[in-house]
Amino acid sequence: MAQASTTEVGSDIAAPQVRVAVVDDHESVRLGLKAAFLAEGYDFVLAAPTVSELVEGLDGREVDVVVLDLSLGDGSTVTDNVKRVQATGAAVLVHSIADRVAYVREALAAGAAGVIPKSSATKTVLAAAATVARGEVLNNLEWATAIDADRDFAKAQLGRREREILHLYASGLPLKLAAQQLGIGYSTAREYLDRIRVKYVEVGRPAPTKVDLLRRAVEDGILPGLDPDGGDAR
Repeated sequence: MAQASTTEVGSDIAAPQVRVAVVDDHESVRLGLKAAFLAEGYDFVLAAPTVSELVEGLDGREVDVVVLDLSLGDGSTVTDNVKRVQATGAAVLVHSIADRVAYVREALAAGAAGVIPKSSATKTVLAAAATVARGEVLNNLEWATAIDADRDFAKAQLGRREREILHLYASGLPLKLAAQQLGIGYSTAREYLDRIRVKYVEVGRPAPTKVDLLRRAVEDGILPGLDPDGGDAR
């Protein structure tokens, strides 16, 4: 993905010159997002009702991020749509109704950089697109909460060493000290941690931050949960 430049747009805010496209089967959404992106100085490339029409319309043109609706009316699947968009070289920002938890998990597992609810303010959507265009994973409360609320998630299949590293690191130890406690090198511990994060992404439960890893460790029984009074959850 090409490096986005910056340009001055409105209210002395430095906004990224992001090349963006939108896929949504509601014309009003497409037009509204197009107008908002253009007003803030983004390089709006294309709006389409389906991923097939997006790919055809791009005709080889590069896009940094595609704002993608999860539920399109053409019978396409979430995974296929995310993968086809990624094949164009663009990152995927899913724009959907937050309570579609199964779709959210599927999109993240397929490689979407994040999900922004359709109830979000337009400026929040634009800021999320800029974050994704920088190559960062969007870690917003809305989709994290939606996933956490769904008890039907798949556990990451972690090996013994990976569980040990996660237990120590998520408990609060710096990675260097966790490595020393296990008698392994720092670089080896870093490799384990990277693999842990990859495995959580693969099951649709990304953990880009240490706080996220703590949450995952509690969810999967690697660490005990805490009740509101600070005691161990039973």
